[in-house]
Amino acid sequence: MATPTDADILTLTQWLSPAYPVGGFAYSHGLEAAIDAGTVANSRDTEAWISDVLEHGSGWNDVLFLVAAYNALDKDELINTDSIARAFCATSERLMETDLLGQAFGNVTKGVWELDLGQFTYPVSVGQAARLQNLPVALTTKMFLQAFASNLVACATRLVPLGQTDAQSVIRQLTPLCAQVAARAQKASLDELGSTAFLADLASMKHETQYSRIFRT
Repeated sequence: MATPTDADILTLTQWLSPAYPVGGFAYSHGLEAAIDAGTVANSRDTEAWISDVLEHGSGWNDVLFLVAAYNALDKDELINTDSIARAFCATSERLMETDLLGQAFGNVTKGVWELDLGQFTYPVSVGQAARLQNLPVALTTKMFLQAFASNLVACATRLVPLGQTDAQSVIRQLTPLCAQVAARAQKASLDELGSTAFLADLASMKHETQYSRIFRT
């Protein structure tokens, strides 16, 4: 496996940073509804919830879509992967989230790196961009999942609320799991798609009709 260069690491850090203008801070992925219901009430609950989403829910599926997009041989494969990614969104808000994040990522990355990514869902866009930029898939998947987890922790930091130290501790505890899930995904295919994180899906459904909310999903 090729060793990532400093340029690889810095490019992915930029793409997956909260400062990259895709608006990821606006989406809680259903976590806001779980916090509102009292299901997630502290740092331990937060870690358990995100762990399940990473290992058994949309985190796992999204990284499979990223790898499939990275390995796609032509545009038809990309389109097929994107269609499946959309079909696997459990709710309308999840579909909106991945669609708008993907559009924003594609537009900004095209403007800065001159990569024509089209209009795909977020993990497909990231996978395609990483391939076009010759970034290592192993590093891309790890950093994608850590960024995904970090965004959910940031949501919990605001809403539970968590202290800054507790929040950073949760991210540190989740980092080895991100690496493990990423390693599994690189050896897997779309045949292994699936989700058993039903509470996360239900929370996303409840968020659609939640009376008072801060996040878009």
